[in-house]
Order: sequence, then structure tokens, then C-alpha cells
Amino acid sequence: MNIKGSTNIVGLIGHPVEHSFSPPMHNAAFEALGMDYAYVAFDVNPNDLKSAIEGAKSLNIKGFNVTIPHKIEVMKYLNELDEVASLIGAVNTIDFKNMKGYNTDGIGAIKAIEEVTGVKGKNVVVAGAGGASRAISFYLAKYDAESITILNRNVDRAQNLASDVSDSNLIGDVKSDSISEINTYLNDADILVDTTPLGMDPHIDDEPIARASDMHEDLVVFDAVYNPNETVLIKEAIKAGAKPVYGIKMLLYQGAESFRIWTGVDAPIDVMEKALRETLNL
Repeated sequence: MNIKGSTNIVGLIGHPVEHSFSPPMHNAAFEALGMDYAYVAFDVNPNDLKSAIEGAKSLNIKGFNVTIPHKIEVMKYLNELDEVASLIGAVNTIDFKNMKGYNTDGIGAIKAIEEVTGVKGKNVVVAGAGGASRAISFYLAKYDAESITILNRNVDRAQNLASDVSDSNLIGDVKSDSISEINTYLNDADILVDTTPLGMDPHIDDEPIARASDMHEDLVVFDAVYNPNETVLIKEAIKAGAKPVYGIKMLLYQGAESFRIWTGVDAPIDVMEKALRETLNL
């Protein structure tokens, strides 16, 4: 990478950030397209978030990805929010041109699923009710899913998220229940989305949220966990003859959407995926 006085800087803010896979993915894309950009990760203590945003603006930084723990707090320092980011109540991408915040996590999941099937008109079961579930559920609604059922161990959290998605008027049919009732819903489901951390390294032998015997062959099973690539849930999906969608694809497509927001250029998906796989030793 040849960094010059003219080089445009984009990056990631979070705490911690040293294990991020984003720098190699984005820098490979910039290099492939011959773009004068560099992507850098910045570890920002929560107490320094305001000064980090102000400083980045003064330094003419072009854009940031935002990760834990700043996704909600950072909204205070922006001029504008994308419509869905506003509904989600969290930002993971900032464009400094207009100090506008976006959330590309949900679109990342949608694009990953769309490699296998469309979302429009589908019945979707979403496991988990945290930040990833929230982002994905609003995008499922935006992309015209027929119904969404949100399942969580804490049923109150599932109910609250279901109410928020329903109140957005993007979709009419949103239900909630305990994750222990998942078998009740999978027969009629077209897509299962798992946003829980179950099976994430080092806990790769966790009990999955569903077994092969609960799944049918037409089910599309997406697991947001990307380390390991083949989670316990994905293994069960393959065993059932269902269609697996890997978490690495969400990471890839949310990054590609950020790339497009900052540069106005479509990201080289194949280059970014190759860099991501190399970084993850896949």
C-alpha cells in the first residue's frame, strides 16, 4: 500500500478493535481498484468518543465503521440518520461528507441470504433479540418478508423487538415467543436466521438452537456467527439437506455496503471475500 499526502482515510472505531477483520478486507478492495484510500482501525475509549468524532472530521477522515461499544452513543454526534438506522437505533457506518449514520448489518444479512433465496414473501424465524437481530429484523421487514417470528430466551425482549418492528409499519405480521418453542415454527418457515452467539469460537460444541430433525429441505438457514465458518447449526442444516448461509457472507456484504457509501463505487466482492477468507484461514 502506497500512502501519500493525498490518501483518503477511512476506518473503524471500537473498543477493542485489534482483532477486526475489516482492514485487510477493505484495503484489498482499494488496492484492487487502484483507489487512493487506506482503512485503519482506531481503538477509542468510550469516554473519548465525542472528541474522536470531532477530531476525525477536522482531520478530513472520509468515513468510519463503528463497532461495540459505540454503535448507539455515536448517534449523538451525527447530523443525520438513514431511515432504517434510525428505526434500528444503532449506527455501524458514518459518512463524514454529511455526518450521516447508516446501519449496514441488516443489509449485509439480506444480501447474504439473497445468494440463496429472495426475502420477499417469505416466512422468517429470527433467533435472538439483541443488536444483530434488531438490525436484521428491520431489514427483513423493509425487504417485504411475509412474516417475522422473533424467538428469545428472554421472551420480554423478543416481544419488545417484535412490537418495535411492527410499529414501523414496514410489515404487518410480527410475532414473538420463547426460543424453546422453535420446533413449533420451523415447519412453516422459509428462512431461519440465528443471531445468537451459540457455537461461536471457542464454544464450538454448544447445543444448536435447532437440530436436523427439526428442519426441512426447503429451509434456508443463516447463522450470523462466522468463526467457526461451519457452526453447529450450519452442520445440522447440511445434515437435513437444508440450504446453509454462512456468517462470513454477512460480514462481507455489510463491508461492501460501507465501501459503497464512502466511495460511491461498487465494491469488488470477490476480492473482499478472498481477503476475508485468508484472514480467517478458511
